[in-house]
Amino acid sequence: MIKKIVFLEPKTEKKHIYSKFDLPRLGNIILATIMKNKNCDVKAYFLEESEIYSRFDGNLMVDLMAISTITATALVSFRLADYFRSKGIKVVIGGPHVTFNPKEALEHADFCIMGEGEKSLPMLVDALNNQTSLKEVPGLAWKDDHKEIIINEIAKPIDNLDSIPYPDFTLLDSGGKVKSIGSGGRKDIIPIQTSRGCPFGCTFCSVTPMFGRRFRYRSVQNVIGELKKYNPKKHSIFFYDDNFTSSVKRAKELLREMIRLGLNFRWSTQVRTDVVKDPELLDLMVKAGCRLLYIGFESIDPEALKEMKKHQSVEEIKWAIKEIRKRRIHVHGMFVFGFDVDTLQTLRATVDFTIKEKIDTVQFLILTPFPGTEFYSRMEDENRLIDYQWDEYEGHHVKFLPKKMSVWELQQAQIEAHRRFYTIKQVILRLLRGRIQAFFIGIYANQLNRKWVKWESTYLKGLKSFNGIKKILAVMI
Repeated sequence: MIKKIVFLEPKTEKKHIYSKFDLPRLGNIILATIMKNKNCDVKAYFLEESEIYSRFDGNLMVDLMAISTITATALVSFRLADYFRSKGIKVVIGGPHVTFNPKEALEHADFCIMGEGEKSLPMLVDALNNQTSLKEVPGLAWKDDHKEIIINEIAKPIDNLDSIPYPDFTLLDSGGKVKSIGSGGRKDIIPIQTSRGCPFGCTFCSVTPMFGRRFRYRSVQNVIGELKKYNPKKHSIFFYDDNFTSSVKRAKELLREMIRLGLNFRWSTQVRTDVVKDPELLDLMVKAGCRLLYIGFESIDPEALKEMKKHQSVEEIKWAIKEIRKRRIHVHGMFVFGFDVDTLQTLRATVDFTIKEKIDTVQFLILTPFPGTEFYSRMEDENRLIDYQWDEYEGHHVKFLPKKMSVWELQQAQIEAHRRFYTIKQVILRLLRGRIQAFFIGIYANQLNRKWVKWESTYLKGLKSFNGIKKILAVMI
């Protein structure tokens, strides 16, 4: 009988600029809340691997372990699955990575849930309690009595997002403190997702394959109800949406209601450059408490933007930076290095651009072939993947063979980009411009970039063996 369920999300132990803002993903906590509402005894953990083992040392009275993984945490998730199965505990694993690699997951887990799990997990528990059949569970992959892999048709995306309960963070242990969500300074950061899906088809992004091309939204009143659970004096909000302003009409309705009710949260979210096409929208965001925007600018090379199917121009990027900064909102720009049209010259020009345009903070990410993406499929087809060391699939390690530079040159270009952007001189200039948050993040990033090179010395030495690959590629590609 499945009664006690533990939900695990292992933390990625690779560090980057925003590692200090330690946020769990919402999937496991929502699923834990759903199963608590079904009278199961549940607990959720967001911990590093060693902490998980110590928590369960000699305390394995668990009926089902539910593990959620992204690509960067796949290897640790598989190790955890192996460990708990060796103790006689059933394991189900889900999340973006195993959605596209269910057979790999079943080498370590009893069950794999592909896609959204809000419908599938309760049905799996019912099936394990002999109330239904495993064949009826949408998105389930498992091995039958003959060790044959069975993969059920994936569940349709949930249309009514209001039907999903608010995540109960009192169920979460993220390092000894229940409800310790994310330390953004004096206030805990509360993650809230108000929509799912994305109609854009960026070649390197797994959001669309995972959640579909159609935007689905929670109602304004449903979101407001969740916001009212928290205290603006103790909490800040991170809206987890991949594009918070995808529907301008709906975003304005939500912002106006937040203003009308005087909720007074400081909050941040992700948007596209097109947010600046509506000045009223930007002004409402400021008035409602927006303090920081994460924007995927990706590149300033028109050919690279075309290659990735980004559907934005360099002029739109400049316009977005200018209009958002003018309103005193912190701009965090995300750029991606390694597209086939990229050269060392264009990558250096990108860094020049970020400094000239006075972006507050940036991340220069290495193009990463995440399973499920168009880019991953192309790299496999062209035999350009370097390895499947999943814990290095996090945007800071080269995992494919670039076209116009060696792997070593690409890696060094990223390290150098962060070094140039976060020099002490540039960091102090941001302070003198009154960008206080950019200053403090810049100090942290300056130190972290130097530490990263030391932490990854073995990886970097190994990467040097790829020197000269550029000449080989000229023949291969």
